[in-house]
Amino acid sequence: MDNFSEIDKLRSQLMAKVEVVAEAPRNEGETSGEILNHIENIILGIVTSLSRDEAPVLALPNRSSWANVSFDSAIGLQMSSGGSVVTIRSDCASSVTKFAQIVKILSVIYRLVQSNTYATKRDIYYNHTQLFGSQRTVDSIVDDISCMLKVPRRSLHVLATSKGLISGDLSYMEEDGTRIDCHSSSAAVAVSSNIEGIRNIVSSAKFVLIVEKDATFQRLLDDDFCSKLSPCIIITGKGVPDVNSRLMVKKLWDALHVPVFAMVDADPHGIEIMCIYKYGSVAMSFEAHSLTVPSVMWLGLLPSDLQRLRVPEDVLIPLSKRDESKLSSLLRRPYVSGQKDWQKEMELMQQAKVKAEIQSLAAIAPDFLTSIYLPNKLRYGGWV
Repeated sequence: MDNFSEIDKLRSQLMAKVEVVAEAPRNEGETSGEILNHIENIILGIVTSLSRDEAPVLALPNRSSWANVSFDSAIGLQMSSGGSVVTIRSDCASSVTKFAQIVKILSVIYRLVQSNTYATKRDIYYNHTQLFGSQRTVDSIVDDISCMLKVPRRSLHVLATSKGLISGDLSYMEEDGTRIDCHSSSAAVAVSSNIEGIRNIVSSAKFVLIVEKDATFQRLLDDDFCSKLSPCIIITGKGVPDVNSRLMVKKLWDALHVPVFAMVDADPHGIEIMCIYKYGSVAMSFEAHSLTVPSVMWLGLLPSDLQRLRVPEDVLIPLSKRDESKLSSLLRRPYVSGQKDWQKEMELMQQAKVKAEIQSLAAIAPDFLTSIYLPNKLRYGGWV
């Protein structure tokens, strides 16, 4: 694409803000010794309780309460210190299993850190399927422990396999020295499961495009989007993004400082996914510093686009009751009041009472998304 002037203008505005936002203090992961010490103290507490004939109790920060989260426009949603905790009792039928599961994972983490080896969350689950019952249980407890110890998950030596994909003008070195090249237009590269270890990022991309769904991402690959709008990078977390996809977007922003756009369905779910990339989530607010990119811009599909482009009525979907309540809750979130343009778009959806998928643009013309919609949006600054 020859005309990047609007994107360049946006980049200048973003860079002016970047210099103002000082490097926030970050816990770069405690040393292994400190983590081991922390776990020993937790176990010591359990043993001490038992020696006094008391039932041991574990206190976890509450990762599901909005009351525990504060909003900072430069960082996103972050966990407030001194927030409420959830107590996991060992003498209570409803929580004794969770107590045992936490202690088990703490012991696994202790061994991993001590021996300087790594395991995936899947490994942990498959070694003790009876105890955990589901992969989700393991995922949630690892995040609980990460939050309790106030260290990133990787410092616990627990890895997660990534579900995201990335393609475009980008190459980098993995921690083990493998060189990764994302230039191929026919096949995307899986997002690394060790983002912290990535180095030597080389890219002349003018922007990064986050794509909500895998189907849209594959469509952009098939239409050779990255070559047509070269140079750029496209990435998808395949729906609600995993931590690795979010870390990758943040890594690209920190390394390249180019505009990051989001392309999501014009529905409450799509907007929420975009908000996770931009502002973070309540559940992972304790790691906001390394996960959020507050400069993310909403490229599409905008509710106002549906009217402006006269998207055919038969591909518009009425909002369900669930959609309406999700939309109302999004409008009440602490970050929306400062985003007047986003607020307008959401209110427009509320009034029109319809939603649409990105694929609905194909009703205008089969290649409308890649040949007309995206190039025009990027050329004329059609983001909010």
